[in-house]
Amino acid sequence: MAIKLKIKKGDTVKIIAGDDKGKTGEVLAVLPKERKVIVKDCKVAKKTVKPDQEKNPEGGFVNKEMPIDISNVAKVEGN
Repeated sequence: MAIKLKIKKGDTVKIIAGDDKGKTGEVLAVLPKERKVIVKDCKVAKKTVKPDQEKNPEGGFVNKEMPIDISNVAKVEGN
């Protein structure tokens, strides 16, 4: 049976729990099987990247949004 979620990609949500409580942002991705969402500029982690020949020849650090449990976000109604 498919999992039905009320939050979709592109919706504006407000973080209601966790370190980023009170922030609002756009949903970049929804992970229904894990019941998580990825919100732009919220729960940002610094990830290390190995050097490669095409995209990142020098390697280093990249800021990446991490998934947030869907129970910790609330959809913002409005325009």
